[in-house]
Amino acid sequence: MMKYSMTGAVLVAVLMTTAPAMAQDLDTMPPEELYEVAKTEGSVTVFSLSSRIARIETAFEAKYPGIDLIGLDITSTKQIARLEAEQRAEIYAVDVLYLSEAPVVLRDLLPNGMVTKYVPQRVADQVPAELQADLLTHRLSTRALMYNEAAYPNGTPIANLWQLTTDEWRGKVLMEDPSQRGEALDLLTEISLRNDEMAEAYEAQFGTPIIVDDDLEGAGEQFIRDLFNNDLVMVSSSSALRSAVGDINATDPSVGWTTYSAARDNEEEGWALQISNDTVPSAGILFPALLTIAKNAPNPAAARLLIDFMMGDDSPTGGPGFEPFYVQGDYAARRTIEDHPDAIPLEDLNLWTMDPAATGAARARVLDLILVLQ
Repeated sequence: MMKYSMTGAVLVAVLMTTAPAMAQDLDTMPPEELYEVAKTEGSVTVFSLSSRIARIETAFEAKYPGIDLIGLDITSTKQIARLEAEQRAEIYAVDVLYLSEAPVVLRDLLPNGMVTKYVPQRVADQVPAELQADLLTHRLSTRALMYNEAAYPNGTPIANLWQLTTDEWRGKVLMEDPSQRGEALDLLTEISLRNDEMAEAYEAQFGTPIIVDDDLEGAGEQFIRDLFNNDLVMVSSSSALRSAVGDINATDPSVGWTTYSAARDNEEEGWALQISNDTVPSAGILFPALLTIAKNAPNPAAARLLIDFMMGDDSPTGGPGFEPFYVQGDYAARRTIEDHPDAIPLEDLNLWTMDPAATGAARARVLDLILVLQ
C-alpha cells in the first residue's frame, strides 16, 4: 500500500513538472497531430462574443468528427466576469475565449495568467506582428456610427459627430448601455482621448472654439456629456438598435453605434444599415476580436485545434473556419484572407484604431462620468 502511494505521488509530481513541456509540444503540433490528441479529449468549450459560433460548431464538427464543440454565446463583459469568478473558485471549465474588450483582457486577465496566447505556426507569418504581440487577433471588428441608407440615399445625414448634440438629433441617437456593453464603453473612452480632433470638429460645426466644462478633461468628455444631455437613447440589445436604425420602411429613422458587420443581415432582416464613413472626425473605432486559451483548459489540444480552425484555410475567403466572419465589416487578421467585396477596404475606413493600454487606463474615469450622466 505504501509503495502504491509513493508511486502515485511520484506520478503526480512528474505530470506537474512536465505540464509546461506538454503545452509547448501542443503549441508546435500541426492540426493533424492536434486532432489525434484532441480525439482523446472528446470536446472543446468556447465562450464567444458572436452568435456565429453556432455555424463554426457545425463546420468544426464536420471537419473533426469525434470532437464536440460546445459554443456559448456570451458578451465579452460577461465572459470576463465569469472567467474571473470561476478561476477564483478554482473552476476550470472553459477552453477558449473569443472576446473583445482588449483593454480589460490585456490589463487584468493576461498579466494574472488567466489566459494564454496561442498562435498556430501555420498562420504566424500571415498575421501582422501587432495583431499577435500579446494575444492572437482573429479579426478586426468595429463600433461604428450607422445610418439608414434607404431614408438617406444621398449619404449619411451626419457629417460631423457634434451634430448628434443638436436639437435636430435630440432623442434620435442610439447606443447600447456602455455600463453593460464593453465595446460601447471603449468607443466613448476613445472619444475622450481624441481631444484635439474633437475640438477641431466642434469649431468646424459651430464656428467658435469649444469651451470645456471645468470638471472635464477635454473636448472628448464634453462631447460625451452633451450627447447624454441630448437624450441619448440606450437600448438593451444590439438587435433592437439595428432594427430601430435600419428598418427599410422607416421615414425618420435614428442613427446609432453598432458593428459595421450588422449590414450583412440587411436583406434577410429588411434593414438598410450603412456605415457613416464620411463623418468627421471619425465614425467610431476599430478593435481586435481575440482568440485565447483559458488557464488550465481541460481540453488543451482541442482548444488549439479550434483556434487553428477559426483562423481559416488558405483560400481567399478563409474557407469554412472563417466563412461566418467573411462579411462586410469584419476584417481578418490574416491579411491573406481578402476583405469582403461589399465592404469598404480596411485602409479606407474612417475609424480610430483603439490603443488598448490607453483605453484601459482611461476607462474607469469615463465610466464614472457615464454613470453620473445616466
